[in-house]
Amino acid sequence: MKTLTSLLFSEIQQTLSNLPTVSEERKEILQPLINYIQEKLNNKEVINLNFICTHNSRRSHLSQVWAQTMAHHYKVLNVHSFSGGTEATAMNSTVVKTLVDNGFQIQQLSNGTNPIYAVKYADNIPPIIGFSKKYDDGFNPTSRFFAIMTCSQADEGCPFIAGADKRVPVTYEDPKLYDGTSLEKEKYLERSLEIASEMQYVFSSIKH
Repeated sequence: MKTLTSLLFSEIQQTLSNLPTVSEERKEILQPLINYIQEKLNNKEVINLNFICTHNSRRSHLSQVWAQTMAHHYKVLNVHSFSGGTEATAMNSTVVKTLVDNGFQIQQLSNGTNPIYAVKYADNIPPIIGFSKKYDDGFNPTSRFFAIMTCSQADEGCPFIAGADKRVPVTYEDPKLYDGTSLEKEKYLERSLEIASEMQYVFSSIKH
């Protein structure tokens, strides 16, 4: 499959060359997302993905960024990735550092308790805007989107997502468990690469 590899920053390309393998069990969990994207693509419809976690601080941001990056990489057009929480906090600073280590270029656009970031994965491509917000914030789509629940707490706490076409759990272990420990950097990187590998699997499975 032809990709836009040359347009991704070289540091991100290097990250993609060292991703872990996706297990058969996880592939089954990801299949509804693949089916949704494929159906929307076949019908020439816009594909809105909203990754939802409790605090919209860690896993949902990593998922949003990697999904948008992989959609571009595999030439899946009209994909718009968003993220949200059941409450708003802030995009975690270690997530920002981890994405920089993965090769993304990030500019902080505002200060305060909930900074806004511009996350770039390629030249001449609009950046992903990252900040913490509720999943139904006006920044996010209000209808015709796919809700991906990235943590078990949000999955259990939000059995119904208003406006969503579909809703599925694709949960990940919270790297917050390692905040302030000697394993913090390692575990955030591990989570980022796990999510990257799964988003790569999803978008590389789409047939044009």
